[in-house]
Amino acid sequence: MSDERFGLRRRALLAGPLPLDGGASLPAVEIGYETYGTLSPAADNAVLVCHALTGDQYLASDHPVTGKPGWWTRMVGPGKPIDTDRWFVICSNVLGSCMGSSGPASVDPTTGEQWGMAFPVITIRDMVRAQALLLDHLGIGRLAAVVGGSMGGMQALSWAATFPERVEAAVVIAATARHSAQNIAFHEVGRQAIMADPKWRNGAYYESGDPPAAGLAVARMAAHITYLSEAGLTAKFGRRLQARPDGQAGAKTFGFDADFQVESYLRHQGLAFTDRFDANSYLYITRALDYFDLAEEHGGMLANAFRDTATRFCIVSFDTDWLYPTAESRVMVQALNAAGARASFVELSSPFGHDAFLLESPELDRVVRGFLTWGRA
Repeated sequence: MSDERFGLRRRALLAGPLPLDGGASLPAVEIGYETYGTLSPAADNAVLVCHALTGDQYLASDHPVTGKPGWWTRMVGPGKPIDTDRWFVICSNVLGSCMGSSGPASVDPTTGEQWGMAFPVITIRDMVRAQALLLDHLGIGRLAAVVGGSMGGMQALSWAATFPERVEAAVVIAATARHSAQNIAFHEVGRQAIMADPKWRNGAYYESGDPPAAGLAVARMAAHITYLSEAGLTAKFGRRLQARPDGQAGAKTFGFDADFQVESYLRHQGLAFTDRFDANSYLYITRALDYFDLAEEHGGMLANAFRDTATRFCIVSFDTDWLYPTAESRVMVQALNAAGARASFVELSSPFGHDAFLLESPELDRVVRGFLTWGRA
């Protein structure tokens, strides 16, 4: 008989309360998630994949809103680097998001109304604690690995620091152990764009059915620039002009239409994002990222987060990533070495900037496959 807990498009309602870093607690937690592959009888082949800021649990299945393939289909599946013939893979929507997990768009069980801005502010560690509750629900005591890129990599770090006894290995890709002032600044621009939209209504826009799409689109446009590289943008767009609607070759309008191809691209990215994401969730998740400082959580010294850990680590950076540059990964590696942890590190070359971990990368495939299978028969 199949286990109803496992499979695609699953939801779990987990009994609370869940204490949060900010001092509040959630009375209960709902988590949207998917699983792929088969859990071994000993439950020792589980791999948790953590998603980035605007990601979701649709790791290797079609997205129910956009219809597009899962965001890491190239990495997860039978015979792929995270091989579902070997590993039982779990991916859950993070706490605070909007694809089935408890967040500002979900219903407060104590009031019967959507949380909105009454939802408590959360942290990356709170997201990890909620994932731990999900693993308890699934009967998984220990992970063979936790894998993530960007915010997913921060979750992987937090997993290893918060529940070291439950993590055999951690793969941290294009991530950082804390947000820089520049990172916080970009996020603040996005948050202010959302809150300046008259349709935001202090977060109480759900009943109107008219969300602050314009503000959210601008927030996405600003953030998307940080995911790319200058070389990648130049190669893809340069200063090429957008073809006109009448089919004529591109020409300057001497107005404020999208004259340049890169302008049109960003506008498309912004508008498409509003179809699948909640503006309040964007506020909450970016705030969680900005609060992330693993050293601060451990007495001001990053090495303390990994002291006496048995977890082995693989840290991966990309040479054109200016959002979380290689220098940030080296800080993590130095802390891991100082703590005596087993750690490997590689900087990969890619023209695609921060988003390189989501795109075709044979080198990353080899690193992930090799690290996960190392030491296992």
